[in-house]
Amino acid sequence: MDTISSSASLSTPRFRCFDPTNSYHSTTTVNHRPYFLTFSANSTTASTRDCSSKDAMKNSTKYEPKIITGDDGYVLEDVPHLTDHISDLPTYPNPLQDNPSYSVVKQYFVNADDTVVQKIVVQKDSLRGTHFRRAGPRQKVYFESDEVHACIVTCGGLCPGLNTVIRELVCGLYHMYGVNRVLGIEGGYRGFYARNTVLLSPKVVNDIHKRGGTILGTSRGGYDTSKIVDSIEDRGINQVYIIGGDGTQRGASVIFEEIRRRGLKVAVVGIPKTIDNDIPVIDKSFGFDTAVEEAQRAINAAHVEAESFENGIGVVKLMGRYSGFIAMHATLASRDVDCCLIPESPFYLEGPGGLFEFIRKRLKEHGHMVIVIAEGAGQELLSESMRAMDQQDASGNKLLQDVGLWISQKIKDNFANREKMNITLKYIDPTYMIRAIPSNASDNVYCTLLAHSAIHGAMAGYTGFTVGPVNGRHAYIPFHRVTERQNKVVITDRMWARLLSSTNQPSFVDPKQVIKDKDTVDEEPRSQLLNGENHIDTLTTQERV
Repeated sequence: MDTISSSASLSTPRFRCFDPTNSYHSTTTVNHRPYFLTFSANSTTASTRDCSSKDAMKNSTKYEPKIITGDDGYVLEDVPHLTDHISDLPTYPNPLQDNPSYSVVKQYFVNADDTVVQKIVVQKDSLRGTHFRRAGPRQKVYFESDEVHACIVTCGGLCPGLNTVIRELVCGLYHMYGVNRVLGIEGGYRGFYARNTVLLSPKVVNDIHKRGGTILGTSRGGYDTSKIVDSIEDRGINQVYIIGGDGTQRGASVIFEEIRRRGLKVAVVGIPKTIDNDIPVIDKSFGFDTAVEEAQRAINAAHVEAESFENGIGVVKLMGRYSGFIAMHATLASRDVDCCLIPESPFYLEGPGGLFEFIRKRLKEHGHMVIVIAEGAGQELLSESMRAMDQQDASGNKLLQDVGLWISQKIKDNFANREKMNITLKYIDPTYMIRAIPSNASDNVYCTLLAHSAIHGAMAGYTGFTVGPVNGRHAYIPFHRVTERQNKVVITDRMWARLLSSTNQPSFVDPKQVIKDKDTVDEEPRSQLLNGENHIDTLTTQERV
């Protein structure tokens, strides 16, 4: 595979934003240590690069992960590159070398050998562990500015920051790389072949970051790989930016596979989006900070309602289908919440140590209380007649019943019929209010970094990857790593302990079960145990690219 050229193979640089005193090492070694590359994508000859030869790669094997190993347990989970399936691609100087905006930067181009470590907490005898390729601009690019015809598509549910990512992709391509042809695909994946498109320019997208939602529209399902790639090929698109959650990223991976099979010079880049913050590997998802901040308004309203009535109870349902990060962080930020219920921490209603007993105790002590519940919590407690066990939406997500309404009714029935206690319960569901708002300042900055990192990767010839911060440094991550599992709150981690200490709620779990679960977690990779900790410790380090 051709590698990104380093300064070791260049004449004296004329770059204003490149410092020759920090010239790169050769890319044939990683820190001067040998490595081994394993993947099954076969390089093709120049004749197979003709886009009309669709059968050129039909017999090639499925693309396997590219693993580079080195001394001391070093493992680089690399991402695909256009040169993996197209040989002899020409390279061009990066236009940023002549961009006055970046002339003040001492060394703007990242070292070709830079990687980002996944596991940041180690011991003195630890192996070097898994790394990902560092994001950022390279000295050489594989697309000329006039050659680039990019497209952007948004899929799945709404999330604060979608319009910001769209804006920064368009403006970044235009201002950094001089790209003038950017197409917006309307209505999600099906928009490739069933909907209109819109030409995007810096003027068109200038103010869209101030609006919620997505100007391109979105949808779930409607996925037809062959039709999508046919549309990409017919339109002459050679950079595809796909914004969406884990299901969308799985679709992007399939699109990349088909493009590779056809031998097309098309870079496929994913930008992970989920308001639930349940995508693994990356520190957090864009829109998460905004969601937590907006959730405070609902919690505050519930608190005001609850404390204004005798035995007042405020119930707030927040997003979190499988992961309770929004509920947990909103509870920690509020300090007005008495009980937080999330999918990862089972609870029960009746009996000693149950939720009803805790509510009764808290009402006697304070006269009111606030309960925050994630939408995926307690689903196993709903009766079979109420559950949609085998029903899914168009994205393949299990349909959930409204646990907020259910638990509100259960609390009312219990205190009316059994406890003989008059209560006043107010139920608030701010789900769509949170999803539909524009992103806040923190998420706007984060979305800008995501978009720019995606652009740099595509221009450098990388493809079949998603981008995101890993321990505060943006990296290129193979699709399979962000779709193989969902990130969840670790209830044996200190972050959940902080919440229990803040609310003074019981764990609602049998102590024997906690010990059993902890033993199971201890057998898993340490990086998974640290996920809950990382999600709060890295919130303010996103600016380090």
